[in-house]
Amino acid sequence: MPYLDDQTFNFHTRDIGTQLTPNATQKTTLIVAGCYVILIAILWHVPVLSWISAYLFILLTVGFHEMSHAITGILTCATIHSVELDPDEGGETRMSGGIPWITLPAGYLGSSFIGACLIACGFDTNASKVACLVLGVFFLFTLWWARRNWLTWLLILGVSGMIVVFWLVADSVALRYFILFIGVMSDLYVLWDVIDDTIARKVNSSDASAFARVCGCFPSQAWGLIWLIIAFIFFAAGVLVGLAAFKESSSEQQSEAAHFLPAPGSSGAMASAPLPGVLVMIVTAFSWKLLL
Repeated sequence: MPYLDDQTFNFHTRDIGTQLTPNATQKTTLIVAGCYVILIAILWHVPVLSWISAYLFILLTVGFHEMSHAITGILTCATIHSVELDPDEGGETRMSGGIPWITLPAGYLGSSFIGACLIACGFDTNASKVACLVLGVFFLFTLWWARRNWLTWLLILGVSGMIVVFWLVADSVALRYFILFIGVMSDLYVLWDVIDDTIARKVNSSDASAFARVCGCFPSQAWGLIWLIIAFIFFAAGVLVGLAAFKESSSEQQSEAAHFLPAPGSSGAMASAPLPGVLVMIVTAFSWKLLL
């Protein structure tokens, strides 16, 4: 007969509870994330501010959406013709071939997954730096497919400039909160857009409508509800991973950040330290654009 050690079981239960209990630094991060939710809601519903946020940040989340389509298209042997971003119409990825039942849901699910990863990275300064490098690669691919879209260029160059500035301020502490903001906004936009396009009303050109025509199992509203649940799970998972993985205090994070890709002029940077990798990649991409 198997023997269950109650003490060991209780130890693991307490350990999980301890890992998910926020410390002082994480409580601050959660409060800031909650303020971001309120701020983003205001930005989306105040007329003038909604126009500004559409150009500065909503298009960035639309870029995550379209990039997810494009990546899954490549993985399923599709040919990507172009990626377009529009503040009024959203975005569009034009491709031929591929597997539609994989590429169609990838937009919402992929962008919500990206948002969850950014939320988790927003709990730690060094993780935020790594996230910026990954975003730099993402930006380069986006610029390749949208190289004839001037709005995409302005958007990415603007966001890249903000990333570089926040990287250089206060030992990159501001960068962590900026990455957290992008992650929260990305996941909130997915939740809002799925509800608006598939559940609250039916948009025949939406991904859910196209997926319902391809799959045929459920109507578009049902697929929208399924994607909404998955996106919410990603959102919650991003917070839980951040709580469990990054338990360092703000002072510990500052000390570690001073020795990991430090900002030029900081205490941990050498005189010959290069600018952040994001800046180098964006400048290279911009030079490539000018040579076309």
